[in-house]
Amino acid sequence: MRVLIVGGGGREHALAWKLTQDQPSIEIIAAPGNPGLATLGRCVAMSADDILGIVALAMQEKPNLVVIGPEAPLAAGLADALRTVGIPVFGPSRGAARIESSKAFAKSLMREAGVPTARAIRCIDAPAAKRAARDFGAPVVIKASGLAAGKGVIVCSTIAEADAAIDSMLRDDTFGAAGREVLVEEFMEGEELSLFAITDGTTVLPMLAAQDHKRLLDGDMGPNTGGMGAYAPVSLSSDALVADAVERVFLPTLDALRAAGAPFSGLLYAGLMLTAQGPKVVEFNCRFGDPETEAILPLLESSLLEPLLAVANGSGLTDQALKWSSNHAVTTVVATAGYPDSPRKGSVIELPPREPNVHVFHAGTAFNAAGELVTAGGRVFAVTAIAPSLAEAQRESARAAGAIDFEGKQLRRDIGWRELERSAGATRD
Repeated sequence: MRVLIVGGGGREHALAWKLTQDQPSIEIIAAPGNPGLATLGRCVAMSADDILGIVALAMQEKPNLVVIGPEAPLAAGLADALRTVGIPVFGPSRGAARIESSKAFAKSLMREAGVPTARAIRCIDAPAAKRAARDFGAPVVIKASGLAAGKGVIVCSTIAEADAAIDSMLRDDTFGAAGREVLVEEFMEGEELSLFAITDGTTVLPMLAAQDHKRLLDGDMGPNTGGMGAYAPVSLSSDALVADAVERVFLPTLDALRAAGAPFSGLLYAGLMLTAQGPKVVEFNCRFGDPETEAILPLLESSLLEPLLAVANGSGLTDQALKWSSNHAVTTVVATAGYPDSPRKGSVIELPPREPNVHVFHAGTAFNAAGELVTAGGRVFAVTAIAPSLAEAQRESARAAGAIDFEGKQLRRDIGWRELERSAGATRD
């Protein structure tokens, strides 16, 4: 079995790790990969966005499966190009990937399909966006419609903050093409939940829910990031809630995409807000989320390879089932100095010895000319600890992440804090 993984972050390292657990004899090829992935397979120095290069590599290597990690190559049509040359691929078409690459498209699709979500107004000029913000009132959410590496959503507590966010996107071009169309959206009150589902376009196989932590600092303070950590499972995610999300979110969305001529197969990720009126969609992603993947996959006891192959080969998910550990997982992201605005690259990293029940997934690392491991991205590691309780998993994840040494490192030590507060409240009651 040969698998080509497209991407080079913590998500891709976690996917490769899980696939090697499922089948130890598997041959992993990663493009471009990273030093962590290199311990599991062979890395090819090629950008994940090099569509023609990836297709040529796949035709040369003839993998049994290609798994596309990042959203940008999916939005650029990599899955379509691979399918055209007969390569089995797990990931949606370019048309279906618009569910993530265009928030305006996703919002329109949800509205037409009756999927619960926040009200929003699409704007392409600053004066119209500012009028919309005033119509909604503060707090209000300003979203770049295009792909912005998880950083294009700004929750504004005042109209002045909304005006600044709108000017940043539509006048200052902070997010480039991604921010030249924005959504001004009503603020939703509640807790967020990340729910992944493997799908062949009609059947939905939900995974274990997780909760991401976007803010840079403890207590959900500081700027928004691509994600500073995640934990799973989440007590708010009952079987009934997941079943409701499948019926009211996933299935109608898949039906609407199919009706629009863009059937979706791959991993559909729903970011849900658990409001007083029930779950509502914050956003969709068209791929495995990061860092939630690093928290979820170490708890998956059944095979990931089997459902991915079933989707990629077109055989369907009718006989598939997922089995989960009863343990808890906490993932702590270790970020470089200056993240998220101006991450510092090239800092030499010292890694502690490996530990049982702790997984250190490489997210932004490289080797320098002297052969030293150095920082090569904003988020450098995703450190996942597995333990019988959330409190222990949090403690061990933070400790192990803190043991990684490089200049200016940043990390949170409170991943899962809401869950622990809920648990403490239930104990007191």
